[in-house]
Parts: sequence; C-alpha cells; structure tokens
Amino acid sequence: MAQQPYSNGPVQNQLVQSPDGQGYSPAVPGSYSHQMPAKVPPHQSSGQYSYSGSQNVSQLNNYQGPGQTLNRPPVAAFSGSPVQQPGPVSQALPPALQNSAAVSCAGTFPPGASPPVLSNWQYSQTPVSQPLGAQTSHLAHVPGTGSAQPPSSLPGSTNPAETYQYAASPGAPPLQNSYMKPGSAPPPVTQPLTPLHPPRPPLGPPPVGGPPRPPVAGPPSAQSLLKSAANQEGDARSAASDGSVVQNSYDAIEGGGLTATPHHSPAAPNLKMNRSVGYSYPALPPGYQHTSPPGAPGMNASALQYPDGSKHFHQPALGTNHLTASMAGLSLQQEGLRPVNLLQERNILPTTLLKAPVPNLHEDIQKLNCNPELFRCTLTNIPQTQALLNKAKLPLGLLLHPFKDLSQLPVVTSSIIVRCRSCRTYINPFVSFLDQRRWKCNLCYRVNDVPEEFLYNPVTRVYGEPHKRPEVQNATIEFMAPSEYMLRPPQPPVYLFVFDVSHNAVETGYLNTVCQTLLDNLDSLPGNTRTKIGFITFDSTIHFYSLQEGLSQPQMLIVSDIEDVFIPMPENLLVNLNENKELIQDLLRTLPQMFTKSLETHSALGPALQAAFKLMSPTGGRITVFQTQLPSVGMGALKSREEPNQRATAKDIHLTPSTDFYKKLALDCSGQQVAVDLFLLSGQYSDLASLGCISRYSAGSVYYYQSYHHKHNPVQVEKLQKELKRYLTRKIGFEAVMRIRCTKGLSIHTFHGNFFVRSTDLLSLPNVNPDAGYAVQMSVEESLTDMQVVSFQSALLYTSSKGERRIRVHTMCLPVVTTLSEVYLGADVQAITGLLANMAVDRSVSATLSDARDALVNAVIDSLAAYRSSVLSIQQPGLTAPFSLRLFPLYILALLKQKSFQTGTNTRLDERIFTMCQVKNQPLVYLMLMTHPSLYRVDSLTDEGALNINDRTIPQPPLLQLSVEKLSRDGAYLMDAGSVMFLWIGKNCGQSPLKSIFLQNMIEDRTESALSYYEFLLHIQQQVNK
Repeated sequence: MAQQPYSNGPVQNQLVQSPDGQGYSPAVPGSYSHQMPAKVPPHQSSGQYSYSGSQNVSQLNNYQGPGQTLNRPPVAAFSGSPVQQPGPVSQALPPALQNSAAVSCAGTFPPGASPPVLSNWQYSQTPVSQPLGAQTSHLAHVPGTGSAQPPSSLPGSTNPAETYQYAASPGAPPLQNSYMKPGSAPPPVTQPLTPLHPPRPPLGPPPVGGPPRPPVAGPPSAQSLLKSAANQEGDARSAASDGSVVQNSYDAIEGGGLTATPHHSPAAPNLKMNRSVGYSYPALPPGYQHTSPPGAPGMNASALQYPDGSKHFHQPALGTNHLTASMAGLSLQQEGLRPVNLLQERNILPTTLLKAPVPNLHEDIQKLNCNPELFRCTLTNIPQTQALLNKAKLPLGLLLHPFKDLSQLPVVTSSIIVRCRSCRTYINPFVSFLDQRRWKCNLCYRVNDVPEEFLYNPVTRVYGEPHKRPEVQNATIEFMAPSEYMLRPPQPPVYLFVFDVSHNAVETGYLNTVCQTLLDNLDSLPGNTRTKIGFITFDSTIHFYSLQEGLSQPQMLIVSDIEDVFIPMPENLLVNLNENKELIQDLLRTLPQMFTKSLETHSALGPALQAAFKLMSPTGGRITVFQTQLPSVGMGALKSREEPNQRATAKDIHLTPSTDFYKKLALDCSGQQVAVDLFLLSGQYSDLASLGCISRYSAGSVYYYQSYHHKHNPVQVEKLQKELKRYLTRKIGFEAVMRIRCTKGLSIHTFHGNFFVRSTDLLSLPNVNPDAGYAVQMSVEESLTDMQVVSFQSALLYTSSKGERRIRVHTMCLPVVTTLSEVYLGADVQAITGLLANMAVDRSVSATLSDARDALVNAVIDSLAAYRSSVLSIQQPGLTAPFSLRLFPLYILALLKQKSFQTGTNTRLDERIFTMCQVKNQPLVYLMLMTHPSLYRVDSLTDEGALNINDRTIPQPPLLQLSVEKLSRDGAYLMDAGSVMFLWIGKNCGQSPLKSIFLQNMIEDRTESALSYYEFLLHIQQQVNK
C-alpha cells in the first residue's frame, strides 16, 4: 500500500497560505560514480514559490501526540539507490545502544578505584578560531547537547564498523580544559569502533494500524504575526524520480524525530514518576557494581534493594518553585515585572549591551545550561498550556547558532554514544540518574539502561561515576561519530568557483579582487590532502579549465551548446589542490586578463549552474558563483521586473521568484550534498528574489554588493575582499543534517533559515558554516502539567573538512510556569524580535509588505494590551510595559525602518530582498545589530569599566540612543551595524554619502516615511487603550 502524504490539517492562523508541495528529496549517491544523471522532481506545483526561508513541518495524520512515536523503517544496507518501503517496519536498535544484561569489566573495581585506561576512549578539546568581533565564548563553563541517530547495523552494510577509525587530530594542542587536568586523559590510540554488544532482534512486533489523529485546536485569538506562515515546502515524504515514496537514508541515520519507532517496554508506569531534573546520586556501596542491573526499566526506584539497605537518593527539584535563597527570587520578580511608563521614561536603553535573561532555575542546573549565544528561547519561562501562551500574545520559538566558532569545545571519542532508546535524545546534563545503572530521558521520560562502558569516566579515570562524564557535564559537546552515522565514506572537501566573464562583469573589475584574494588564501582553504578545486567561467557560452597534471598551462574547453550542457574531460576539471597548485595559481593570475576585450553581453547563468551541478554530483561540495547581471540566455533566463517609480507601493513589489528553475536546481543540489553560494555584484536589477533560491534551498549563503566597481566604489571593493577572505577560510561542514527535539508536550511547526526540510523535521544542510543562524516556531500541544522543567536539544551531524564525521549537540533546560505574570517575567525581547522578523519576511512574501508591517505593529499592541488588562492590578495612565518588554516597541520600530520592511522609493528591490535573506540566515546577535545598531561616543574615552585583555586596556563607553539629539558637532561617534561600522567625525562630516546612511540608522528620529519613536509610542498607546 502506498504511503500516504503527511498533512497538517487546518492551519491555526489566518496567515495567507501558499502551499508548495515539493515532495522532492533525491537520495544521496552511495558511491563516487561519475555517471550520475541529474534527478528531476516528479511534480512541481504551479503555485508561487516563497523566497522566505521558512519551511513548515506538518503534524502527522497518524501522530498521536507528543512523546508518542511513529513507525520508521530501518535503513537497509545502502546501495546508492532508493528502496521503496511497503509498510511500517519496526526498527532494530544499534548494537551499541541495546541494553542486554550488564557485562562485567575485566577485573573488579571498588568505587573510586582507577581501572586500566580504555584505549578506545579519547577526550580532547579542539580550539576553534574566534571570528573577528565575536564576543568571548564561555562555553568551557556552559555545557550543552544535540541529536543524531545511528542506523541499525544490519548484515551486508556497506559501512562496516571497523572501516572508520577516529583519533585526536595530529598536532592538536594539549588537552586543557575545565574538566580535566593536563595529562589526565588516556593517550590517543586509534581503535576499531566495534559495537559493545552483539546485534539483537527488534524489540517486539511492529504496531498495527496508525494512531488516531489528534484533535485540531481552534484558532487562537487574533494575533497577527504570532502564527506560522503556511508554506508547505517541507513535504513529509521523500520521492524518487518516478514519484514513488522512498526511505530517506539520512533521516534514518539521525533518527528519532517525530517518526521514531516506538519501543514496547514496561516503562510506561515510570512516566508518572517525579519529573525533576537530576545529575547526581550518592556513592554506591562496595560490590554493587558487580551485580546485574537491579530491575527492569519499568521498576520503581523505591523497589530497588540496595546491598546495605541504602535508600534511593532524592534528587533536588529544579523548577521555579524550588529556588534557593541565593537566587533572590523576590527581587527578580519585582524587577522583571516592574511596570515601565514608556512615555515618561525616555532613557530606557541600557548603557551596556543587553544580555539574554537568565532562566529562573536552580543555580546548580543553570550553570550547566547552554550558552544563549548558541541556543535561545523567546520565553525563558515556558507557559504550561497553549491557552496561557495565547493569552500572553507572545511567540514561542527557538533561535539557534549551532555551528558557531567556539574558543573551547569539548570533543569526545568513544565506541558508544548514549541515547534514549525511544526518542533518540543524546544523554545530557538534564537527564535523571535513577541509580548507577539507569537514567531517565528528560524529553520523553523513558528509563534507559546505562551501558557498561559509560560507567567509566575517562576524565577522572574512575569507574562507577557516569554522572561525571563529559556528556553529562556539558550542555554543548561534540562527538566523533562512529561508522553507523555514515551513508558513505566521508566526502573530500571540493570547491568549485563559477565566474561571470561577460562584458558587464569585466567592466566591474571584480575578477582582479576575487582572483587575488583566492591566491592569497589558497593555502588556508579548509581541507586536507584530499581537497579538490575547479573553475568554470561563462558568458553566453561555458568555459571549463583542464588542470591535468603534466600540462604546462591550464587548458580552456568551451561548450557553446547551452541547451544541453555536457561535461568535457570530467576527470581533469576537479583536481587535487596540493598536487596541482602551480597550475591553479597560473590560472588565477591569468584569468582577469583573459576576457578584457570581450564584447559578449549575454549571461548564461542557468546552464553554467547545470554544468557545475553535473560536475559536483558524484562527490558533493561547495559551488561559489559570482554574477554581475540579470541572466539573459539559456535555462533560467530572467526579465527585469523592477519599476523604480513604483518602489513605494508595497502591493506591487516582486518578492516572489519569477521562475522555479533555480529552486528545482537547488533541490537537485541538496540531494547530492552540493551547496551553492551566490555573490551578486551588480549595479542593475538582477532579480535576487529568483536567483536567491539557488542558495536558500541548498543551504548556501547570499552576498550582495550594490553598484560594485573597482574604481568608482572602493568601499565595496574592500568589503568584498574582507568578506571573501572570511568566506574562504572559515570552518565548513559537509553533508550535514540537523534535527531539533523538545520535551513531550511541545511541538515544532515552522523552520526559518537556508535549508531543505526532509521527512518532516530533518533539515538537510549540504554545507553548514559558522555564520549561519536558524529559527523555529513552537506550540504547546499538550498541557505540561506536573512538569517543572522542559528541555530542547539540537543535533548537527556533519563531515569536517578533515574528513571526520562529527555530531555537535546543544541542550537547553527551561522552567514551566502557570501564571501570565511569570510568562512576561521570562520574556526575551531580543529573541522575540528576531523570531518576529523571520515571520514578517514570510508574511511579506505570502501576503504583502503592508500586511507584514501591520502584523509587526499588532504584535506590540496585542502583548502590551494583554499585559495591561490581565497583569496590571492598578490601571495607570500612559503606555505601560513590563520591564522585560520595555524595549519591545523600540525594536519593532527599528524593524519597520529596516530595509526589509521600510516604505519609500529609496530602497532597491534587490537590496530589500538581500536584507530579507540576512534576516532569515543571520544569527540573532548580528540580526539585532543590523536592526538596532550600537552607537558609542569615542572622542572622550575613559578607563571606567574598561576591560583588560592580554595586558591591553579596552574602554567600554556607554551605549547611546539612536537619535540625532545625542550627536554633538564636537564629538566622534562609532556605530556598529553588524556587517559594517561607521565613524562619525562631527565637524568634518560634510556631505559624505555615508552621512545619509549613518543618519538612516537613527531609529528614534522621524523620517519622511516613518514615525519617530515618541510618535510610535503614542500610536501604540492609542491602540492599546481602545
């Protein structure tokens, strides 16, 4: 019987829907065969394609509620071609995670003794370069976790466990971190990663029939933007080229999202146990560790018989009702909920950068929580019910920066990665240890056995302390993945550069800058001895460059048939970087002069991308495209849609793609693990709304340089040089997938960012980079009764540039609250603004720009009106906001004045689309600087509050309000706007063109098309008091 497509049922909001059922997700090749035909989607809906990066994941027809899991067939031996699954099949557990009776280690060790070092365990800490301008990360002290699941190890697998071995990278720095002393870790020894236990059959028969469909809640009360956009771009199925539904192998590797296989076990009675979070238990009496596990997973802890009669350790409850006196709960409540009259208190902007609110948790748990720079929630107090969330009129969602450059990152290598057998959550600091042999998942509450190997702590070299292992002490951690997490051998780093060399491109002079920057950074490209590189140029024809070993100079091969592109000499077009470096350097030196006399004005971007895709398909990798004009010939040719005189009319601007060619090609690329990054250097309209799809759906990046010219616009030249250097040298992950899990009762329904959604909740990321951010919207699907805390976990499975398969995991824990005042108390105003900005981009595309602007304003009105009517006991005149939301109107006004959403004729369409791309793909810290820049006076710096870093004193001037009244003719001011900084020298400013850009960032002042901050507050007050 054919598998039925998943559907979401009625959408719980009034946002305009633009269904886009792609249903397309080509399988990844199992080998590097060059005979790789491009896959064609079986069908494409003719509806408009939204460029905004959100992809909705529907609730499943047969999804029976949070915590209940669906049938996912196991992965068979990967053969490079999809296999159709006739029906549900129960999933066999990976051998490393099957809980047979405990296996005694060789010899016996009393508690506290140090057994021999396990040679296949390594614990290393890899320092990662910190990006310029990034704040110091304190990850050494702030732990976290994520998620990815190994497939069942089945007979005949093409990836035997012993094939891939991982050890600490050669030349790595000394193992120094806050968890271990130098020299305390076992020596790095490469060992085969064999399973701990032999394979066992699946647990029980597969369930018959689908669970009943959940009731659909009625639409929440009118909240304009607090509802998900309904672009059905992440169909729950993966379809083969003939339209048949196939098993998605990457989904099965990561496993355990909305559709994990249920494991029938007697653990159900345990779900009613005290749902507190714990991470320690008392020392067990001698001889305890020699016994078998003391009970079945479903046995109550109180029934355990300890040898000396010891009772089960009572773990401290960690909810908001159990704060210690040191948390100063009362003063926190008073400050967070203190009413602020925004019309009277003008100086509400803090003098230092606003920090994320600290969750109201027990201090012992809070110090283990994830760094908010990596994982952040819009509400740090989670409402117990959806009704309470609706009443607050605030959005619930997460903002992630999962691949951020970190100065300290715990990296562990082990033959076993401990995960929940039901929901596949990785063990983390917020699980509960019922005793030494059992732990309870903090997401689905299943009780799991502790594997024998996990009882040994490699950091302290002590047996019997699983709660002190790095996985349970760090909320952010990276695992070296064993071979079960691979569909094929890790791919080599492959970089293909595609250059526009038409007459228009040659005129801009960009090739000189790009080729020189590439020459300077060729040795810094992430990779190893397997790194490959290639080049393609194009105008109305396509030019390939043979870099075959033995040639005295590069050989150009021209393909003029752009209607049916083929690859000449494919074996010599992508070559090893180290073995052919001289030829590559010769090509980069001569390329800028090769086309100086070209009069060819046409641009065949589409065929060039098709050729690049065919060349990259066998391996995967990264395509970097430089384009300077509107594509004019061949597939993907576009026509101008911008009319400068109509820029101000929000109804008629073209934010949607004019063709689905680039989206379809991006999906082909995603299926073959290829990402496309677009550098657009254009003075004319180039339809970025259409071109941007090639990067958005392939998990690439977009860069835009308006009116680029090597002589007339030196600022853009410098910007290109610096951004290209960062782009070429930053860390990169290949063939990645990411999944976000949350505690039973919560559900994720919309994703924002650059990716393609596979199988309902698995994000396909052919490339992942440290400058990419993501956002998700959530809802409370089931009442969180009896829960004091909830947890969220993201897991990013990727291949490093060194060819290692790794899993980066982040875990965050937040308290559950029952009153509206507590919800407002925990509101994170920056995260709320960031999520609303993502939702507003979707609204602009699916409806109109004016609808999105209205929705942003309504978000402020609704939340402040709800606070006034439901929380304030004494009604006060003026416009009152809780202290936690005092900056909410200011940030929304800043969004309305940002190029994504502003009205007026001074914003070009490509420029507006590019800023929307930034909103969807930037981490929160950069999004907030782009929206509300930081302004400092720098001509009168003092040592007050200065930082001392590396024997250097760094002044910390106070932040200024973004208003001209704060500027003095005698002063000098520095403005940090995220990707650019401005320095204003009062008397000498004159009429520099940068002056107008600087003044546009004065958010609190009035412009010809937007209100001042005070006028905006009066408008909000009028609406709230209706």
